[in-house]
Amino acid sequence: MTVALNGRIDSTNAAEAEKEITSSTEGFSGELVLDAENLQYISSAGLRVILRLKKANKTTRIVNASPDVYEIFDMTGFTEMMEIAKAYRSISIDGCEVIGEGANGKVYRIDPDTIVKVYKNHDALEEIHNERELARKAFVMGVPTAIPYDVVRVGDLYGSVFELLNAKSFAKLMIADPSQADALAKDSVEILKTMHATMLKPGELPDKKAEALVWAEFCRDYLPQEVGDKLVRLVSEVPDTLNMLHGDYHIKNIMRQNGENLLIDMDTLAMGHPIFEFAAIYLAYVGFSCIDHNNVMNFLGIPYETAVGFWRSTLKYYFETEDEATLQAIEDKAAIIGYSRVLRRTFRKAKESEEYKARLVEYCKNALCDLVPKTETLSF
Repeated sequence: MTVALNGRIDSTNAAEAEKEITSSTEGFSGELVLDAENLQYISSAGLRVILRLKKANKTTRIVNASPDVYEIFDMTGFTEMMEIAKAYRSISIDGCEVIGEGANGKVYRIDPDTIVKVYKNHDALEEIHNERELARKAFVMGVPTAIPYDVVRVGDLYGSVFELLNAKSFAKLMIADPSQADALAKDSVEILKTMHATMLKPGELPDKKAEALVWAEFCRDYLPQEVGDKLVRLVSEVPDTLNMLHGDYHIKNIMRQNGENLLIDMDTLAMGHPIFEFAAIYLAYVGFSCIDHNNVMNFLGIPYETAVGFWRSTLKYYFETEDEATLQAIEDKAAIIGYSRVLRRTFRKAKESEEYKARLVEYCKNALCDLVPKTETLSF
């Protein structure tokens, strides 16, 4: 039950306010939420009312407290006795430049100093706080990461605010000057290696292998038995390593600010063998555009041929080799995991036409039937 608190609650009306709240909540035993969005002031008399409500119903909590009202609760020790949430300031994104978009949200530049990631989920507060903690974890472990410093309301949605002064994504830099592609690939690999060299504790982050096994098990029903069984076996046999993985690593999620390169969009942070990272990278640059090469232009703003070249440069610099057979073998491993994800995703989430979905399913099945039989391990 939510009870709205309005105006002022002080010695002149505390008794009346208590009587009205008690009458409204009589017989109610569930969670009681006091919405302080329109509460301008509360005196010690009002605080005693809150205290008695809390004693009568231990689930009582307060939301949307303005900074001034929150300070009263904080100074009097109420923030230690009960859950009290500050109100989130509201901002507008009207006319703001869109600098990136992913499955979970869209990123806007509010001003030269600040960007905001607006989450598509209307109830994203838990997701936002989780991403902030993941970003802090990565930062403390030495991964160059932009950490959100504020949570805001954007219409009926929530957003995370980052201070990124004059920052530009690698995608923007590459679009402005395609000749930078090779240097940007080197820089992206440098951050990627730093992240993969960060070792975690068991269970510290979501296990990417467990997710990939779900994809493989799903695909088993759509592939010849020997191919499906081997796909599941290959994924199962990937070593259980403790490497930190970004999970959505591409040129829109790497920002350059005053010569420093930083990662954003940390809500997909996970752990496991780096092959799972390379599967996601392969999809971003190549796999998601297997049927329609315009997809990568719509997503990253670069032509398909440029994206393929950037993917190959990423492999070359990460594995420090130009041997074509070695690079192709790693690409094949990444493609196996990637296309098993796409195959499952097409059945579950794709919004494209039935004709497009049928072509995509056929492409993924053919790719898996070609690659799985000639692959004996997905690790490297």
